[in-house]
Amino acid sequence: MPTLIRHTPLADILIRRGLLTADQLAVYHAETRGSERQLRTALVREQVLSETVWAEVLAEQYGLPFDALDGYRVDFERFVTIPVEAMREFGFVPVDERDGVLMVAVADPHDFRLLDHVDRVLGRAFHVVVAPKRSIVDALQASERNAQMVARVRDEFRPMLVRENEQGEEVLSADKIQKDQSPVVQLVDTIILNALQKRASDIHLEPADGVTEVKYRIDGVLYLAMEPLDLKFHNPLVSRIKVMSELDIAERRVPQDGRFKLRLERRTIDFRVSVMPSVFGESVVIRILAKDEMTAGQRGIHLDGLGLRADDLKRFRRAITASYGMVLVTGPTGSGKTTTLYAALNEVNTKEDKILTIEDPVEYQLKGIVQIPVNEKKGLTFARGLRSILRHDPDKIMVGEIRDAETAQIAIQSALTGHLVFSTVHANNAFDVIGRFVNMGIEPYNFVASLNCIMAQRLVRRLCERCKVLVSVSAAHCEQLGFDPHLFADRPVYEGKGCVECHGLGFRGRHAITEFLPVTDTIKDMILERRTPSEIRKTATLEGMSTLRQAGIEKVLAGDTTMKEVNRMTFVG
Repeated sequence: MPTLIRHTPLADILIRRGLLTADQLAVYHAETRGSERQLRTALVREQVLSETVWAEVLAEQYGLPFDALDGYRVDFERFVTIPVEAMREFGFVPVDERDGVLMVAVADPHDFRLLDHVDRVLGRAFHVVVAPKRSIVDALQASERNAQMVARVRDEFRPMLVRENEQGEEVLSADKIQKDQSPVVQLVDTIILNALQKRASDIHLEPADGVTEVKYRIDGVLYLAMEPLDLKFHNPLVSRIKVMSELDIAERRVPQDGRFKLRLERRTIDFRVSVMPSVFGESVVIRILAKDEMTAGQRGIHLDGLGLRADDLKRFRRAITASYGMVLVTGPTGSGKTTTLYAALNEVNTKEDKILTIEDPVEYQLKGIVQIPVNEKKGLTFARGLRSILRHDPDKIMVGEIRDAETAQIAIQSALTGHLVFSTVHANNAFDVIGRFVNMGIEPYNFVASLNCIMAQRLVRRLCERCKVLVSVSAAHCEQLGFDPHLFADRPVYEGKGCVECHGLGFRGRHAITEFLPVTDTIKDMILERRTPSEIRKTATLEGMSTLRQAGIEKVLAGDTTMKEVNRMTFVG
């Protein structure tokens, strides 16, 4: 049991915090005959202080950390050796583990009987954190509900495979699924369910020398999902995924692409599958597309929630509310271009305009918008679909990607004839987009006349708010990472330690950093004169444009991300 030392008399803390006056305290002292124990009892009984304030006072009195436990959930898998019944009986919850020492939240560190019980239950070293009693009870109840829900999904509501046929969707019956209870099927289901729980965007199955590695891509970075499996499980796993995706299980020498859907209770989740032969066997990547999450959370998918710079956000809003023209968002695969365009469409969707999209594939479903999937096998390409869209009386159009000269020409003509066109282009920065269009054979005059703006973006991981800590950064360290030391002199810099909320990663979620190229008269003239991208960049910077790296540095100074994360996503100049 940890040794607790009372640092400050209770009366001094109450007066210093302005919770009680000296006169009020004198009355209580007279009633309790100067006994601090009886004073504590009287204050709690009469509810003079709220539970939160009382916990803060106790934490200060004993020199202990305070934790409000806002939204905290106990990770029963991480703290599997601690009986839930003991947590309920004695009123404590484990909140973290550092260097082999548990951090345990209790409501009253003065209750030595409680601490003795906790000591016997844990049987190991622990440190005390003070939290409001109600918060501890709520955390336990919410955690148990969450654990029961996960157990119910795993044990009772197994994923049901959804097939598509000529007439529509056909859900396999529960009886048919229950017959196939092989360990491989259960292992695939568990891998997928765990990926959904951890907010993974992709699942990777990679055969190596003697083992199969299962990895999750979370917030753009790959992590090992579990201990490597024996290589003998690899072929059965791949075969199961191929069966789900309706691929050829006998063919192992050529790449294959497929897709499948799973229904978990009321959620339908799409998965895209890519199978590629490698030296040790077939490598599999499964992309997770949780469409229902985007549909259910449309209110949260507006531009305000993407983390754009205030200036860039203002300019971008001006561009997307124009009556016609072309809005281009550029960046590499996985940089959030489509999400930004969906957010823009949600913002301009006033129900008064006809909005159509053509995408490959339709990643998320948007209410009130007609979305058309590209189907190259049937001859529906971006260019052919875009021509048909123009005969469908649209006001605003989103083209998933401009890949070729034909699509680019039609998109530009659409913008010039009174439509507002949104699209993405694969390029490293806003200036490379100009070169891409010129190389496609597009006349600079038409391109400039149709263009509203170009915005390049990347996604940087956000530090977990629960476990981020202040760190000191030396001038030498800044220079080593390619940053100006003067920018960070006497400025707070944070890093994530890793906790239950972020699954030990130190990051939770991502924010966009942007490079917005406004199409001013000067920039238009330079494009028409076919000036080089470097010359246009220099002029745009002089006119106040902020680069991707500058936007990343602002995120570091705001305590949202780290220097290494900015270096990972931007060029060190």
